[in-house]
Amino acid sequence: MATITTTTGSPHAAILGIGAYRPVRVVPNADVVDAIDSSDEWIQQRSGIKTRRWAGPDESVQMMSVEASRIALERAGLDASQIDCVVVATVSHLLQTPAVATAIAHELGTDQAAAFDISAACSGFCHGISLASDFVRAGSARHVLVIGVERLTDILDLTDRGTAFIFADGAGAAVVGPSDTPGIGPVVWGSDGEQFDLIRQREDWRDVVGSPEVPGSGVMPHLVMQGNPVFRWASFAMAKIGQQALDSAGISIDELDVFVPHQANMRIIDAMARSMKLPSTVRIARDVADQGNTSAASVPLALDRMIAEGEARSGDTALLIAFGAGLSYAAQVVTVP
Repeated sequence: MATITTTTGSPHAAILGIGAYRPVRVVPNADVVDAIDSSDEWIQQRSGIKTRRWAGPDESVQMMSVEASRIALERAGLDASQIDCVVVATVSHLLQTPAVATAIAHELGTDQAAAFDISAACSGFCHGISLASDFVRAGSARHVLVIGVERLTDILDLTDRGTAFIFADGAGAAVVGPSDTPGIGPVVWGSDGEQFDLIRQREDWRDVVGSPEVPGSGVMPHLVMQGNPVFRWASFAMAKIGQQALDSAGISIDELDVFVPHQANMRIIDAMARSMKLPSTVRIARDVADQGNTSAASVPLALDRMIAEGEARSGDTALLIAFGAGLSYAAQVVTVP
C-alpha cells in the first residue's frame, strides 16, 4: 500500500495585522425612527445604539473587503502575493456563486490564492480565524487573510421594528500567519439548531424572485430576528462558551485583558460580562454604540477600534466571541497584534 505524504506547518499561529473599513455615511437614530414608530430614547435603551454606518452605492462587499484587507496586510508587513488563502465570512454577498473571496483575492493581487466564502452569520469571523489557525499549523497555508464583511442594508426591512435600527454595514480583516508562540487559542464552537428561526432570512429566494411574465416583480428577502429570545439565549449561553474558550486556552479570567464580543446589542454585552464575572480591569469592546450590528464584520471592527483608541495593546490577551443565525457560535482567545 502506498504511503501518503502529509504536510506540517508552523507550531503556532497568530493574528499579524488587523484592518477595517467603515462606510462614510453615519446614520443617527433620528433617521430611522419614523418608519418604525420609535424614538431615539427607545432605541438607545433597547440596544445602546446611537448611530450606525450604512454603505453607499459605491461601497460594495468587495470594495469594503479590499480596503480593510489592504490595511491589515500593511500592518502585518506583508504583500498580497504572500497570502495563500482568503476566507470571507458574509451573509450579504448576494451572488449564490462564485464566492466573493475569489474576486477579492484577484483585486488584492494574490498569486492564485485559495479563496472561498463561509456562511456562519455573526460568528463567521471567529470561524474563519479558527480555520486560518488550523491551516497555518497544518501547513495548508502559511498566511491566511480572514475577512468579515456585511452590507446588511441590502436585506434590511426599514419598516421592521425589530431589526431596522440594529443592522449596519462594514468590513474587518485579519492576517493570520506563523508565530514562535501561541497567538490563537483552541476554538469553542457549535450550533443550536433548535433556535434556527430566531435570526433568519425571512423569505425563501424562490418565493421572491417574481414570475417570468412580470419582470422585476420580486422583492428582496429580508433579515428578521426575534429579539427577546435571542437576548435570553445569548446573555447566558454565550457566557458559558466564553469560559470554555478561556479554559481551553489555559487562561484564567484574571489574566484576560480585553473582551471583544459580537456587537449585537449593548444589553447583551453587559449581561455576558456580568455572567462571566469579568474583573473591572478587563476592557470591553462597545463599538455597537456608533457602528451598529455588522454581523460577521462586528468582531474585527470592534477590535480594530480598541487598538486605534489604545484600549487594546499589542501583546494583550483577548477573548473573541460571537453568535448569530442558526444559531451558530464560536469563541477563542487570541493575542492582540
